[in-house]
Amino acid sequence: MNTRLPLILGSSSAFRQAQLQRLGIDFQTAPPDYDETPSQNETAEETALRLAVGKAHSLAARFPEALIIGADQVAWCNGTQLGKPMNVANAQHMLASLSGKNIEFYSAVCLLNTFSGNLQTHVDKTVVAMRKLTSAQISRYLEREPDAVFCAGAAKSEGVGAALLERVDSTDPNALIGLPVFKLIDFLAAEGFNVL
Repeated sequence: MNTRLPLILGSSSAFRQAQLQRLGIDFQTAPPDYDETPSQNETAEETALRLAVGKAHSLAARFPEALIIGADQVAWCNGTQLGKPMNVANAQHMLASLSGKNIEFYSAVCLLNTFSGNLQTHVDKTVVAMRKLTSAQISRYLEREPDAVFCAGAAKSEGVGAALLERVDSTDPNALIGLPVFKLIDFLAAEGFNVL
């Protein structure tokens, strides 16, 4: 039997919405209002978790009796955090700098029960080995995957983005897309919300 609390995805990401839709569960989305600026001396893992939790808490007043999913992803390479490039020029530069390197993706998820105050959190680490890419290959990829500019590190693993990758090491293949679904299913079950 499922809890009667509504499920809220605190994200405007079309990718995360699609991931939840594939589970076949009822949910609604609400864009969080939370400053995503990284803090100084914060690891990529800490940033991802702080942002996921902050996004969930930013919606608590609007949904005082709900299960709110917060999520965020931060990429790390060359000793620096990689954000979303947001335009093609930035994406080309970012992908050129990542060519032939390993990128660590930290995908955080939390589930906040605003009725009980219970908070469950998890950060999944995925290591991606990028192929050596030419500037022509990067340009063709960005033409075919225009949404990549909205992905951390400009690396969208689905579809033609698979051609960028040489290897992916992860405990949850969903995490690279932005939502660690395996752990989220555990969190939901602990709140009496069963996917099956």
